[in-house]
Amino acid sequence: MKKTLRYLTIPFFLTISISGCLQKSGRNTEITIEGEKFFINGRPTLEGVVWNNIRMEGLIPNSRMVQGIFDDLNPETVDKWKYPDSGKWDPERNTNEFTAAMSDWHEHGLLAFTINLQGGSPEGYSADQPWINSAFTHDGSLRDEYMTRLEKILDRSDELGMITILGLFYFGQDENLMDDEAVKRALDHAIQWVLGKGYTNVIIEVANECDNRKYDRSIIKKDSIPALILRAKSILQDGRRLLVATSFNGNTVPSDQVVEVSDFVLIHGNGVNDPERIQEMVNETRKLPSYRPMPIVFNEDDHYDFEQPMNNMLAAFKSGASWGFFDFRREGESYEEGYQSVPVDWKISSQRKRAFFNKIREITGGGK
Repeated sequence: MKKTLRYLTIPFFLTISISGCLQKSGRNTEITIEGEKFFINGRPTLEGVVWNNIRMEGLIPNSRMVQGIFDDLNPETVDKWKYPDSGKWDPERNTNEFTAAMSDWHEHGLLAFTINLQGGSPEGYSADQPWINSAFTHDGSLRDEYMTRLEKILDRSDELGMITILGLFYFGQDENLMDDEAVKRALDHAIQWVLGKGYTNVIIEVANECDNRKYDRSIIKKDSIPALILRAKSILQDGRRLLVATSFNGNTVPSDQVVEVSDFVLIHGNGVNDPERIQEMVNETRKLPSYRPMPIVFNEDDHYDFEQPMNNMLAAFKSGASWGFFDFRREGESYEEGYQSVPVDWKISSQRKRAFFNKIREITGGGK
């Protein structure tokens, strides 16, 4: 893509298409970007907040909560996810408990969360994924029951003043779309649905880890996904579009081609054991030829050490990047553990969850 197109379409377009959307949509929460900072309702997030000489203004502490609308349409595997108290799986209970927990997350200072229309591995990391969890039908149409559950979550997010990072595709489920044309239809339907509902607090992650080798549909893979990002950005309603990006595997700096067409940068910290590497990834991203002032967001990292004077989260914040908590249930751990492991206890109910949320509350001063 020519650089002239980049600079004409991105900063100018955001200015004219996103401002003033609250009045038109009737929504409460509007997300915008100015330089490297996120703004909510015209003010930078965490305005004026400084913690241990780390400036938090413009950042979005976030968490990976991708299973908020989870279901399993495979009758052979659905019993894997039954609740310990009821002995059965219940997708409506899952979403209702998600929405009930959101105010507590926000009161601790969580400003954003990632949810995905095709979820994530309900086992944390899985070699095979025979279950069927997708808001899209085989041909790329939307499943009404999934979108009804999503609407409950997005409505609550809007009420609370939170940002939702909405993922569209996941490498464990993309094969349930029949071909690349179905992928295009799925993207179109999802973006049009969000815009049609008037949400102004939703930003898009086209695919979770587009460079993952397990993707079946070629159009989602890293060399092709810039076209999908541009496709998502081209969908307008009343002159407005959504902010769009995609993520890569852990410990991977996004490609120059993806950063070129993205509105913000998504990075994953999985596999990074040294916080200094987190800072290196941010610096390497900023040195890409296509990079211009834009937010950098870690929206997945399963390394914690929140009690240590330096950890991956603090390294990201220190570098001026946002950071996201990825919590899954390890073998032998109780039901209370793991925000990605189904069935999910969405409350702040385990030692690991409390360590994260207490540190976020300490840093941010609580919900703002």
